[in-house]
Amino acid sequence: MNALKREFGWLVLLAAIWGGSFLFMRIAAPAFGPLPLIALRVGLAAAVLLPVLCWRGLLPTWRAHWRAVAVVGIFFTAFPFSLIAWAQLSLPAGMASVLNATTPLMTALWAWPLAGERLTSGRAAGLGLGLAGVAVLLLAHGARFDLHAAAPVLAMLGATASYGWAGHMARRWLPGMPPLVTSCGGLASAALLMLPLAWWTWPSAAIPVRAWLALGLLALLCTALAYLIFYRLINHLGATAASGVTYLVPVFGILWGALFLGEPVGWPMLLGAALILGGVLLLGWRR
Repeated sequence: MNALKREFGWLVLLAAIWGGSFLFMRIAAPAFGPLPLIALRVGLAAAVLLPVLCWRGLLPTWRAHWRAVAVVGIFFTAFPFSLIAWAQLSLPAGMASVLNATTPLMTALWAWPLAGERLTSGRAAGLGLGLAGVAVLLLAHGARFDLHAAAPVLAMLGATASYGWAGHMARRWLPGMPPLVTSCGGLASAALLMLPLAWWTWPSAAIPVRAWLALGLLALLCTALAYLIFYRLINHLGATAASGVTYLVPVFGILWGALFLGEPVGWPMLLGAALILGGVLLLGWRR
């Protein structure tokens, strides 16, 4: 029982850290711009994880599968992170964290064409409930008749769709691959892709210290350390139980946004969050 309580504590800590990533991106994205911010985020995180990868003796494994690791990693990090950073130029941190919870819904949608999984009535109900939550958040963001207001919400959905596709490709191309190889190799590959783009779009104005601090916390705390905690949970609880962090991240995303940025928490955001998480829960239900 004590061991279970300890692992639950790690799960809550991970959710608090990942919930904070939306707070830090909301602070740093306007100062850096989306592409420089994400290039630095993945580059710093890769620099932290690479010594761990070498210490574990996993460098030859990465070399043997570097192409698949690069493709999966780019669609797990560079592409979705950039979309999220762009969306957070205007989206509140709390709303972004709630929309990020649609990742299991997108993964289920990809399962039909990519994995041949049948769309059961229960899965369809879960997807419908989640999409209803997205519609509530769209209306709350003023996107009823304004495509410009809808664009950041659609960018968040594009990011979670990328997560879902990359998850299926990782299962197909990299079965049994140590998670540290997939994450560190993916982050390093993303950094190599993003650094030229970051140089090209680097802001001309001076970047405030507050934004640099947010970047450091985003890269070191919310990416490198968070990955290590997640691997620990997978090893101790299994992948399914560890994925339960999905339900807790929006709670902390909303909380941190309200506490540190003064973001309002109205009933549309709470209703949208409840519908999305209810849909995710229904997707994972087993009799």
